[in-house]
Amino acid sequence: MRSGEIIKSASSTATAQELELINKYTRREFAPSEVYVFSVELCNNDVDRDFERFTVESLFEMEKLFVGKTGICDHNPKAENQTARIFKCSVQAVEGRKTLSGDDYFRLVARAYMPISDKTKDMISQIESGICKEVSVGCSAGRAVCSVCGKERQEHCGHIGGEYYGNRLCYFELQNVKDAYEWSFVAVPAQREAGVIKAYAQGGRKEGTDMTDIIKSLNSGDGVTLSVEQAKRLYDYISSVEKRAAQGDEYLESVKSEVLRLSQMAEPGVTRKTMESALEGLSYSQLREFYEAYKDKAEKRFGLAPQTAKTSPASKAEDNRDFRI
Repeated sequence: MRSGEIIKSASSTATAQELELINKYTRREFAPSEVYVFSVELCNNDVDRDFERFTVESLFEMEKLFVGKTGICDHNPKAENQTARIFKCSVQAVEGRKTLSGDDYFRLVARAYMPISDKTKDMISQIESGICKEVSVGCSAGRAVCSVCGKERQEHCGHIGGEYYGNRLCYFELQNVKDAYEWSFVAVPAQREAGVIKAYAQGGRKEGTDMTDIIKSLNSGDGVTLSVEQAKRLYDYISSVEKRAAQGDEYLESVKSEVLRLSQMAEPGVTRKTMESALEGLSYSQLREFYEAYKDKAEKRFGLAPQTAKTSPASKAEDNRDFRI
């Protein structure tokens, strides 16, 4: 179940056009003074606290599915627990805002209504005062696709939501939404925009200490205060990155040394010092280009033979390719 929140700036008075839509669900015509209306961000395409996110296509699928759906409390489906109903829904782009994965931010916004009565006045008061503002949606998605390998979660790809693989965060994209059940006022939503912290037990991780939260805070541009747990996790993450970087540097140097060796064989007129300067700062892919070019030249120049080459005249060069060093 994904979640969002009440939009604070939305008007609580229905327009004539909105009242026409509302009255499609009522047994009699209601006047503007008889209904309380509000806007709610049901969900969005950002990575949530469960390391899942809707695609923009999924939001547009739900745009139609949630119209007419009932709002309840705490996902309790009792009839007397119904509080409001959605009469209009739309997908909106939020200009200048990005998701955690760097995509443009889209949100699914609904307009909902409830009758103004003695029974609902407490709920309306809680919404107006900001006590009830978080909501969660219940729906059915046909696919959950891993952001790292592109496989569906049910295929057990082995990647864990919230973990980084290289520089890629693992999360699961919810696609092909088939049904929308309900939306509910809750105290503990899944999506981060609701602003409520909850426990997240997978792998022993606690919400607020995972790298997604920490990196998002660091990227916010505001001042950041880390807890002891967050500081430790950030230190461990940096140490892990530094270790992998050191291993990468070591391998890069070994490739550079091999390129220098081959260059002396293929281009003896170019000094080693000149080649060292030319290779300085090159990426792995660029070094590989030099390596392949010099290897071919050296083989043509010296006819490099593999140490385990076959001596039979019938043997071909291709037979020994796997043994060349």
